[in-house]
Amino acid sequence: MLHSESEPRLYRVSRLLCGVCTHLLCAAFTVFVAIIANPGSSLFSWHPFLMTLAFSFFMTEAILLFSLHSSPAGKLKHQVKSRLHWILQCSCVSCALLGLGAIFYNKHLNGKPHFSTWHGLVGVVTVCVVAVQSVAALPLIYHKLAKGWSLAKLKRYHAAAGLVTYLLGSASLILGACSAWFTSSVGGNAWYVTVLCPAVAAFTVMSQVTNAYMAKKRLQS
Repeated sequence: MLHSESEPRLYRVSRLLCGVCTHLLCAAFTVFVAIIANPGSSLFSWHPFLMTLAFSFFMTEAILLFSLHSSPAGKLKHQVKSRLHWILQCSCVSCALLGLGAIFYNKHLNGKPHFSTWHGLVGVVTVCVVAVQSVAALPLIYHKLAKGWSLAKLKRYHAAAGLVTYLLGSASLILGACSAWFTSSVGGNAWYVTVLCPAVAAFTVMSQVTNAYMAKKRLQS
C-alpha cells in the first residue's frame, strides 16, 4: 500500500487505463471469436469458442483480480479474491479441456492428424500445464498439504508458474489467429487488431506480476 501511494499519479493513471483496456479488449476478443465461430453450428465451432473463453476471458480476469490498479474486485478482501480466482481458474480449465476434447474428436472423425501444427502443439501443452498448475495451487487453499513450505514461497512459485502458463495461453491464441480457419474468416486490418488483443493482455499480466514482486522486494529491502 505504501508503495502504491508513493507512485507518481501519472504512472497510476496509465496503469489503470492499461488495465481497463485489457478488460475490454479480452471481453471484446472473446465475443468476436464467438460470433465468427458460432458455437453449436459444428463440432469444431466449440474449439475456438471454448479456448478463447478459457484463456482470453476467464484466465485474464482471474489474474487481474489481484491488480492494484484495475481489479474489478478491488474493495474485496484478499481471501474473497482468492476464492473468485479459484472459481475463474476452474472455469478456465473446464473450458480448455472441453475445447481440447472438441478438436481432438473432430480430427478423429475427419481422419486428420493430431497436433501437426505449432498451434496444436502449443495448445495441448498449454492445456496440460494449466491443469497441472491448478492442481498444484491446492496447497495455497489447503496449506496443510504443503508441510515444510512457507505460504509466501508457495505464492511466489504459483505466480511465476501462472505467468508462464498465461504466456503459453496467449501464444496459443495468437497461433490460432494464424490458422487457416481464422485467416479465412478475418482478414486485413481486422486481423491485426484481433491479434493485438492477446498480445496486449500478455504484456499487462506480465507487467502486473513482475511489478508486484519487485515492489515486495523493495519494501523488504
